[in-house]
Amino acid sequence: MNVIAMLLAAGLTFTTPDGWKSTRPTSSMRVAEFTLPHAASDAEDAELIVYYFGGSGGSVEANMQRWIGQMQQADGRPSSAVAKKESRTVNGLTVSLVDVSGTYTAEMSPGSAAHHNKTRFRMRAGVIETSNGPYFIKLTGPERTVAKWDAAFNQFVSSFRLQ
Repeated sequence: MNVIAMLLAAGLTFTTPDGWKSTRPTSSMRVAEFTLPHAASDAEDAELIVYYFGGSGGSVEANMQRWIGQMQQADGRPSSAVAKKESRTVNGLTVSLVDVSGTYTAEMSPGSAAHHNKTRFRMRAGVIETSNGPYFIKLTGPERTVAKWDAAFNQFVSSFRLQ
């Protein structure tokens, strides 16, 4: 683990796992962005983004449903039938998480008519509830690459603190 904790807007800190590459956020709503290097069998890296919308951003359930809706199942089942949800308390903060695989079909950018079409992808996303409003995390990438970083993702989530 990288011993340097990042201080973010409204006081959320976390420890960045070894191997994750920090990149410059591409918008003011993104408070941190990371590239997670791809597994040997994948051609594409995974991406993890931490969002903060100044205390807004919708309910936990609305975000969970939106994220689940960004994945499609090859067999036609609704992604809600295969998504795994959990809630845990991390250093006094409620963290709600979803984990779902399939074909990633989210908009390329907010409001865009163009959509991703990435098969065998996996998303791990969540809401961190703080007294300063919610933070949102979203990890997307090829299934094997996301699996490669499962332990690091869990360590990352376990490091959340509000300063």
